Amino acid sequence: MRLPNSFLELSFSIPANDFLHAGEASSNVKKKLNQLGVDPKIVKKAAIAMYEGEINAVIHAGGGFAHIKIWTDRVVIEICDNGPGIPNIELAMQEGYTTAPDHIRDMGFGAGMGLPNMKRYADNLEIDSEVGKGTKVTITVYLI
Repeated sequence: MRLPNSFLELSFSIPANDFLHAGEASSNVKKKLNQLGVDPKIVKKAAIAMYEGEINAVIHAGGGFAHIKIWTDRVVIEICDNGPGIPNIELAMQEGYTTAPDHIRDMGFGAGMGLPNMKRYADNLEIDSEVGKGTKVTITVYLI
């Protein structure tokens, strides 16, 4: 892997309710990891976990931002928002549980797999959420 310094930082704004541009940040991170020569299976894990977090911010939180640090041994993805927060993280982690409105589900989103897929594809997942203040999801994927 070719990293010029101890780590590489990337930042992206995540648009609110913009399904045309949703996924661009995770696509850019996937491209960067591929350019750095990361194993394609690991790139896929990081891209899927980040995409799920990005889509959750678009659907549930009025957008937010993603801050990514890539080291030689891991990528750490932080997705932060100022949305409503998650009142019951344990419940939200259950496959199929969703608070997405019908019009979002009609578009094919909001199936209740976002947080479970983040957990499935991340090597470490931390969720810090406060009702009325927002959520910060930290996804770590090891590169070696």
